[in-house]
Amino acid sequence: MSSLTWTSTIIEQFPYPGLFILLVLGCIGFPFPEDATLILCGFLISAGVASPIPALFVVYVGLLSSDLFLYFVGKKYGRMIVKHRRFRRILSSKRLSVLERKFNDKGILVILVGRHLVGLRAQIFLVAGVLRMSSMKFLVADAFSSLFTIAVMVGAGYMGGNSLQVIEKDFRRVEHVGIFVIVIVFVGYLFIRYYRSRRTDSS
Repeated sequence: MSSLTWTSTIIEQFPYPGLFILLVLGCIGFPFPEDATLILCGFLISAGVASPIPALFVVYVGLLSSDLFLYFVGKKYGRMIVKHRRFRRILSSKRLSVLERKFNDKGILVILVGRHLVGLRAQIFLVAGVLRMSSMKFLVADAFSSLFTIAVMVGAGYMGGNSLQVIEKDFRRVEHVGIFVIVIVFVGYLFIRYYRSRRTDSS
């Protein structure tokens, strides 16, 4: 079974655990981008597959869990994280030095802003742990910033899902109008043929 089929099966059968699993897997390096999962959440809500409150709760907990995981990995390995087999692909020693300076200059603001930067998000969480930022301070900043991320991405998915439904309805209307026009044209064609045949017979 391909990863795409496996993923769609999980989401279809178990939308809430499925969304949580995708967020966690994306956090540890699997090809499931966080933003895409949040957009999917909005789409599932608009399609009626998932209810808003439990779906939003699940993705919120999933985001915080994933971010805290990266934070504690950074805290556990410290500066040796840049040599870790899995995480050295995410955080290089050069990037660690750059982000350390940003943390020293701007502190918690790096968490608040960095959460919305796709390329830097995981790196920032790892560095927060490496620099041993207070876990409570990290959690509060991340929890606040995640609300904005969820609002934007889930909202985009929800609006996109509604737009698809509207487009589908529009296509159905066009289809019905098209069928009606075809019937009218066909009837007109038969009438013209009948009228011409009558004229030919009379002449």
